[in-house]
Parts: sequence; C-alpha cells; structure tokens
Amino acid sequence: MTKFIFVTGGVVSSLGKGISASSIGKLMQARGLSVAMLKCDPYINVDPGTMNPFQHGEVFVTEDGAETDLDLGHYERFLNQEMHHINNFTAGKVYETVIARERRGDFLGSTVQVIPHITDEIKSRFRAIAKGVDVAIIEIGGTVGDIESLPFLEAARQMGLEHGRDNVLFLHVTLVPYIRASEELKTKPTQHSVGKLREIGISPDILICRTEKAISPELKAKIALFCSVQKESVIEAPDVESIYEVPLVFHKQGLDEQIVMLLRLRTKSRDLENWTELVRRLKSPRHRVKIAMAGKYTDYKDAYKSVNEALLHGGVANDAHVDIRFLDTSDPDIHRKISDVHGILVPGGFGDRGIDGKIRVAQLAREGNIPYFGLCLGLQIAVIEFARNVLKLAGAHSTEFDPRTKYPVIDLLPEQKSVKEMGASMRLGTYECALRKGSLAWKAYGRASVSERHRHRYEVNNKFRKLLEEAGLKASGIHASKDLVEIVELREHPWFLAVQFHPEFKSRIEKPHPLFASFIAAAVERARILEPSPSESSHAS
Repeated sequence: MTKFIFVTGGVVSSLGKGISASSIGKLMQARGLSVAMLKCDPYINVDPGTMNPFQHGEVFVTEDGAETDLDLGHYERFLNQEMHHINNFTAGKVYETVIARERRGDFLGSTVQVIPHITDEIKSRFRAIAKGVDVAIIEIGGTVGDIESLPFLEAARQMGLEHGRDNVLFLHVTLVPYIRASEELKTKPTQHSVGKLREIGISPDILICRTEKAISPELKAKIALFCSVQKESVIEAPDVESIYEVPLVFHKQGLDEQIVMLLRLRTKSRDLENWTELVRRLKSPRHRVKIAMAGKYTDYKDAYKSVNEALLHGGVANDAHVDIRFLDTSDPDIHRKISDVHGILVPGGFGDRGIDGKIRVAQLAREGNIPYFGLCLGLQIAVIEFARNVLKLAGAHSTEFDPRTKYPVIDLLPEQKSVKEMGASMRLGTYECALRKGSLAWKAYGRASVSERHRHRYEVNNKFRKLLEEAGLKASGIHASKDLVEIVELREHPWFLAVQFHPEFKSRIEKPHPLFASFIAAAVERARILEPSPSESSHAS
C-alpha cells in the first residue's frame, strides 16, 4: 500500500518546502523505495504560465509540455526522474474541473460545495499520483493560515482518516527565528503555526525547523513538548552552502529513520555514497570561473532557478566552482562589468525591457571571443546582433519587439499569429532536434539527434537563414518536421552556441546537461588562459 507524506509550511513563505520535500524523496530513494512527487499550488491561476517571474519565480516546463511550479525542477534534479502534468496542479485547475462537471450535469440535484466536491477532486489527484509507488510526497504550497490553502489542508486531513495514520505522515516546515538583539532563538512562531494546523485538524508528526543558528537539545525538547511531537522528530534545517547538502543534513539527524518508523516501511539499507561524493566535488573544486548572466529578472534569483542550477552542474562536470554574476541588461555600463568574465549566458525572457543591452552583450561576446551561451531568447538575441552588425541589416529585429522592422529575422509562425488565448499556447514540451555532424553541439551531445524542452512563440525566420549561414552563423540543430532552427553556432569562435530550447530543465547534479558541461569547460579554458596558475606561469617563463 502506498504511503503518503504531506509537507506543509508555516510562519513565512519561501522556507524551502520544495527543497525539504525533494530531500525526503532522495532519502527514500536511497533506501530502495519508489517515490512520486506532487506540488499543490493554492492560487486561482490554472497554471503559472502567464505569471510574472518577479511574483512566482521561473516557470518549469516538463517533458509533456506542462508549465509548472519551479519546485518540480527541484524534484527532477534531486530524484533524477521526470515530472509531468500530473505532478502539479493549482486551485484554479481544481475549480475549473469541478465547475466543468457541474455544467455537464454531473451533480444534478446537488449543491456544489468546497466540502465534499472540491476536496474530493483534490483527493482524487492525490491518489492518482500515488499509483504504483511506495511513497507519495505531496507538498502543499502557501503558508498555514492562508485562506487559499484551506481546501488542500482539509483534503490532506481527510486522507489521514481514510487511509489510516500508519499510512499518512504530516511533516511541517517552520521557522525558528534568531533575534539578534537578545541573541536567542524564538520558538513561539513555530508553536503558533502548529496551533493553526491543529485547528484545521492536522497534528504534525515531524517538524523541520529552519534556522540560521544551531538549535540546542533543550530548545528541541521545548519545541517537542509544546508541539506534541517526539524530540527525535524535531529536525534542524540550518542554512547550508549548497541545497544538495540538505539530504545529508537530514539523514545525519535521523529524519529518514523517523519516517520509516512512523510509516512502518520496510526498506533496503541506505545508499548515499554517490550523493555524498557529488556534494564533496561541488564544495571543493579545483577551478573557479566567472559567468555573467545577462538577464532582465536578475533582482529575483528564483526567476532563473534552473539555469543557476544547471551552471553549477556544469561546474561539477568540470571540477569547477561557478561564480554567477547577475547583470541587469538595462544597465548602460554593462560592458564594463563583463570585462573579466570567463563566459556569458543570456537566458530566456519575454518583453522588450533590456533587449538593447542583451544585443550589446552578444556583440561583446562575439567580438571578444568570450564563450557565449544563449537560451531561447538568447538565441534570438544572437541572431539579431549578427544580422545587424555582420550582415549590416540596419534595424533587424524580432517582430515581438518591433512589429514593423524591415528585417524580421525573428518572427512568429503562421499558426502562432492566430493565437487568441495566452495560457499554454506556446511551443511547449519536448521536440526532436537533428544535429549537424561535426558541430560543437554534436560533439557536446555525442549523438546525432536529441530531444529538448521548449517554451516560446517566436522562431528564426528561414527567409534569412541562407544569409546568416553564408556569413558564419550556422544552424547546427534543426527540428526537421517543420524545418525550424533549434541551434546556431558561430564559426571562428572558441565557443559560441545558442539554442531555441531550454536545456537547463533537463540538467541534474547526477547528470549535468552536455551543453552546460561544454560551456563551463570553455569557460575553464578561458580562465586558464587569462589567469594561469603559478606553476603554468613559471613553466612559461
């Protein structure tokens, strides 16, 4: 029988429920158990696809084209398994489904209510994700006490009654703040948060306490007493250098043992050897590289969460620490801030703010022989810059930013021009890409065809493709069925590659994405040339 673990959060948002849920999943995997992950988001949007990254962080895209919460990226990266539509749903999706059923007449004679109709729909989705696995870990978004999350918490409470407490475990992530003036940790916010849960009818079995200072045994005993949990079930979650340390921190405190005991699970002996080695390599690299990320949402790092992580994975593949320098492309002095970097990455984005700065950055990378990696919009920027400054097509642009441009080197496909609804109407999910033999991409992947995830509307305009290629910007990856450019590379450059897709979504610490690994390798080589080690310098002299 499948066991359920519900992960909730209290006191404040952004405590790391997603990292905690992912870490628990990793620990269960390490014991030989099959694991399914689910994120429930309490907002009314049907999905996060139309939300501003400053509000919600990045939109993560799954293999089957679902636009989802960024926590699914954590699930994939920690568990090294793919997520799909079924692994994320919102309150908006639940209400949309129930209202559609009501309109069809499925509830004739009934008053449709939150209980039981909305909660029944939520529970059906809980059970759907749990089919065929040993453990289903369900993260409920928001903070306990918010009105939006109440139907999800009620559904979780009912699951405890219906499946029995040996099969359902409630884990609450909370905050134990440090008051600097009095130099003490305060447990009252945690007590109040647990009290809110109890009012709903949920008594947590395990508490994960986020803290910036170590929690003493005495303080753990106090939390356990006032929150009615065992002292061993109060788990400290301190700030760590890398999020990938969290499973090891939890394991050291016996969190996996507590879960196995409370759910009466029969497991194999744990195996965290490979994970421990990866964390060691991440924390103690031989090389250091500086990568400039030239984006428009750089004030909010979660907007590029998967890109950040993929760069770190590329560092692991090259035994290198990656220092990410976030640059706002609307800054007029941006050229001065990339003079000492070893690589430049231009990520995806929407809207015209900062576009001129991105074009300038691409030009500096091309002319300065700095490794350049463009993702989605980053490819379009590379094409626009090349068309303007190499082909001398004055005013060349994307019709997204200049609908009247004389040279629309980036344009919508005909089917996109008729799109009326914005939600889930882009080119989404996995598409095949055929690679040109001998190209940089072909060498990085080591094969002739790949599948990558997309999230965009605009494409390279094939009317200009021959001109671009003849001048040196070659199309090295093509989506054959529609003859769409997926990858461009620059001849006569150490490393200049841009892709129409989002390779960051498929990168894992246990399996770094080939393009990110190749990009960081080029950055390491540039660092070696610009800043040779003492032994290399003395040898050269």
